[in-house]
Amino acid sequence: MWSQYYSVSRLSEALELLAQHKNRARVVAGGTDLLLEIERGQRKDVDVLIDISRVLGLDEIRLHGDEIHLGPLVTHNQVVSSELTVARALPLAQACWEVGAPQIRNRATVAGNIITGSPANDTITPLMALDASVRLASVEGERSVPLSAFYTGVRRTVMRPDEMLTGIAFPALAANERGMFIKLGLRLAQAISVINVAVVLAFDGDTVTRAAITLGSVAPTIIHAATAEQALLGKTLTRDQIASAARLAAAAPSPIDDIRGTAVYRIEMVRVLVGRALRALVAGSERANWPQQPVMLWGADGGHVIRGLSQQVEHVAGTPIQTTVNGQPHQIATGQDKTLLRFLREDVGLAGTKEGCAEGECGACTVFLDGAAVMSCMVPAPRAHHARITTVEGLAQEGQLHPIQKAFVEHSAVQCGYCTPGFLMAGAKLLEECPQPTHDQIQQSITGNLCRCTGYYNIVHAFEQASQKPAEGVTHVHAE
Repeated sequence: MWSQYYSVSRLSEALELLAQHKNRARVVAGGTDLLLEIERGQRKDVDVLIDISRVLGLDEIRLHGDEIHLGPLVTHNQVVSSELTVARALPLAQACWEVGAPQIRNRATVAGNIITGSPANDTITPLMALDASVRLASVEGERSVPLSAFYTGVRRTVMRPDEMLTGIAFPALAANERGMFIKLGLRLAQAISVINVAVVLAFDGDTVTRAAITLGSVAPTIIHAATAEQALLGKTLTRDQIASAARLAAAAPSPIDDIRGTAVYRIEMVRVLVGRALRALVAGSERANWPQQPVMLWGADGGHVIRGLSQQVEHVAGTPIQTTVNGQPHQIATGQDKTLLRFLREDVGLAGTKEGCAEGECGACTVFLDGAAVMSCMVPAPRAHHARITTVEGLAQEGQLHPIQKAFVEHSAVQCGYCTPGFLMAGAKLLEECPQPTHDQIQQSITGNLCRCTGYYNIVHAFEQASQKPAEGVTHVHAE
């Protein structure tokens, strides 16, 4: 799928490689969009990948003065788990929670979402409302670009071929500011937005002093509903004022018809969702649906890069991928141009991990990568180099089935069995994270797993039974 793959140990190495290869190269952090596009033949001009996912210090979320700064490796789950972003950038946290499923949120980065540039991408809308800017770097230096000036069209940006997005910054919400993100999809999880909206308001008492209303999936890029924003200034938000602003917001876009919705439907839903957000902000109920303990499925390291590389590695044929799978060391000289899923099945010889969709929709290929649950069909095989991987074959310990495996047997939670490895991996990581999960947490943990036999009742019952047996030893699996 690619001719050259580099795992870098420092940011400077990535910039030097970009300067050398330019249009032929792309930076890989999560790679959840890029790998699919390459495999589908949509990026035939790209044959050099530069993996920055082992560079230490790039996954920090920090407050600098009154600004929140996100590093280029910050994942969606890290935003969801951050007390800082939940407290002072709620619309972004809400948007990150709506992205994909836990396995995807453990890999996909906010920076990658920005660079992909789809008008349906969820995190761009709140970042635009929060007045974010991005930092771009090359060997020639750095520049800062407002997000409002970053896009030139659908999936087109001002980035040069030799540049990398190295940071995201935006003002943290002040004590007199509130914000909210709402998404409309065709299902509750793993859904692309039909539309999404973000609203940020500043108040002086009950009077609106600043308003930002941004709309996604209704135009070639994320747009502001400028007329509606202006109409809110200096107003106390009564029911009539909210209804008027929602109508003005609905008049802002000229969306298209597509498979997810008609233009007429999108326009009406803009009116509905903007009105809903404004009412929630006035009532102070914008956090009402925020999960108290969101499920991450990411293990003891909290999704952070803990083990960097000591030096840059070029993965070419014959250069071994040195990895640990289910506690056993492996040194394999093939598979450098594959996904992790196919590497595990074809080169390591572990066929328990299944390929159901090969695009991150079904979860049958779920494995643990350095402790975090991921979709292995969306991970490049070279990422396994100096990494720790657990597959379904590694759940049993010393001849004893894992509690989730026992529960699946006892509750007849297996039908055709194809999806079972993915459900078992999600369940094992959930029990490690939440030994006695709530029903909502169980449901959250399997939003990335699809059972085509629709055997969900028995699967959920098995999860519940496994959580009632903590004494049987739910531990970190092959965490060495």
